[in-house]
Amino acid sequence: MHWSQLISNKRLGQEELHVRKADDRTEFHRDYDRLIFSAPFRRLQNKTQVFPLPGSIFVHNRLTHSLEVASVGRSLGDDTSRRLIERHPELREGHMSECGSIVSAACLAHDMGNPPFGHSGERAIASYFREGAGLKYQPMMKPEQWHDLTHYEGNANAFRLLTHQFLGRRPGGFVMTYSTLAAIVKYPYPSSMAGTKQKFGFFQSETEVYRRIADELGIIEHDGRFARHPLVYLVEAADDICYEIMDIEDAHKLKILSTDETRSLLLAYFEPERQASINEVLSKVTDRNEQIVYLRSCCIGALESACVKTFVENEEQILAGEFDGSLVRHLDGRIGEAYRACEAVSYDKIYSAPDVLDIELAGHKIISELVDLFTTAAMTPNGAYSKLLLRRVSTQYEVRADDPYTRIMAVLDYISGMTDVYALDLFRKINGNSLPG
Repeated sequence: MHWSQLISNKRLGQEELHVRKADDRTEFHRDYDRLIFSAPFRRLQNKTQVFPLPGSIFVHNRLTHSLEVASVGRSLGDDTSRRLIERHPELREGHMSECGSIVSAACLAHDMGNPPFGHSGERAIASYFREGAGLKYQPMMKPEQWHDLTHYEGNANAFRLLTHQFLGRRPGGFVMTYSTLAAIVKYPYPSSMAGTKQKFGFFQSETEVYRRIADELGIIEHDGRFARHPLVYLVEAADDICYEIMDIEDAHKLKILSTDETRSLLLAYFEPERQASINEVLSKVTDRNEQIVYLRSCCIGALESACVKTFVENEEQILAGEFDGSLVRHLDGRIGEAYRACEAVSYDKIYSAPDVLDIELAGHKIISELVDLFTTAAMTPNGAYSKLLLRRVSTQYEVRADDPYTRIMAVLDYISGMTDVYALDLFRKINGNSLPG
C-alpha cells in the first residue's frame, strides 16, 4: 500500500462534486465537525462506557471517552505523520500532514454504532438470533445475512451508520472522506469470516461500499479479507490507551482500587529516575484524586510516544498488510509489562465489579425484549399490537421493506441508536411499569 493513495479527501457520495469551500477547513476537519455536531454522537452522552452512568461521582460515558480518544488520536496521527514525512520528504506534497485530523475524526466515530449498554447490548442482539426466539428467522436469510445477525457487532454498525443511505438521508450516509471511513474499520472483513471472535468490520449490506473504498485507497485484499488501513492502528491505539488508563482512574474514584494500588499500577510504566521526578510532583499535591490525574496524564503521554515509535519502526510491515495485532500488543519492556498488569487488574477487579455486572444483566434483558418485540412487529406488521409498536419507529427506518433482512436490520438500526436511558424508559412503558406523566 502507498501513502499517496491511502490518504484521500474524496467523499463517499460526492465523488464527482468539486465545490469551492467558503472557509479554510480541510476536508478532514469537516469530517470531525460533521461528526461532533451529529445527533448519533451527542447520544453517546447517555450510553454506558463501563460503569453505570454518572451520579454524584463522575465517571466516563461513551461521549467523554470518545472525546478523549479523539484527543489522543490527534497526537498519535500528528506525531506519526511528522516522523514519516521526515523519513519520506516526498510525502509533504500530499495530505500526509493531515493524519492527525483523520485519526481524531475516526476516533470520534469509533463507538457511534454501539447499541445501548455496550457489549452487553451487542451480545443480547446476537444471542437473540443465535439461540433465542429469533432463530425462527434463519430460513428467511442468506447465510451471510444470518452471520450478520448472529455476530452483531458495534464496529460494523458504526460503518453502517456513517455510510448507509437511510430513508430521507443524503446519498453516502454522512458523506465522509474515504480515508476517515477506512480508518474506523478495525476488522476489515465480513461477518462470515468473524469465526469465534465475533469481530468483523461491515455487514453484508455495506460490503460493496467498503470494497469501493478499499479499491480507491489501494487497500490490499487476500481471499476476501482486507489489510487494515494503516491509520486504523492509531485509532485502535488511542482507544486502547484511553480505556485502560481511564478505567483505572474511574475505579479509583469509585474506591474499587485504593490510592496506593492505583499509584503503584501507574508508576510501573516508568523507569526509577522518572518515577522519582513524578513522586516529587505528587508530594506537592494533597488531593488524592488529583495525584491520580497527574499520574494518568504521564502514562498516556508515555504510551502515546511508545505507540508512535512502534508504528514508525514497523511501517513497512504495516503497508504490506503483514503487521499482526495492535500496537499496544507490541509494546515490550517496562511499559508493556505495566500495560498488561493494568489489563489484569481491570478484568479481575473492575469488569467484575457488582455495579458493572448489574448493568450488563439489566442491559441484556432490556435489549433482548426490545429486539423481540420490534422484530416480531416488523415481521408481522398487520397485527394490532404490531401496528402500535411500528408507529413508535421513525420513518427513516425501513421496517416495512419487502426483504426480511432489510426489515430486521432496520429494527436493529432503531434500537442501536437509542441511549441507555431511552431504552430503559421504553422498556418500562411497553411492559406497563410506567406511564407518560
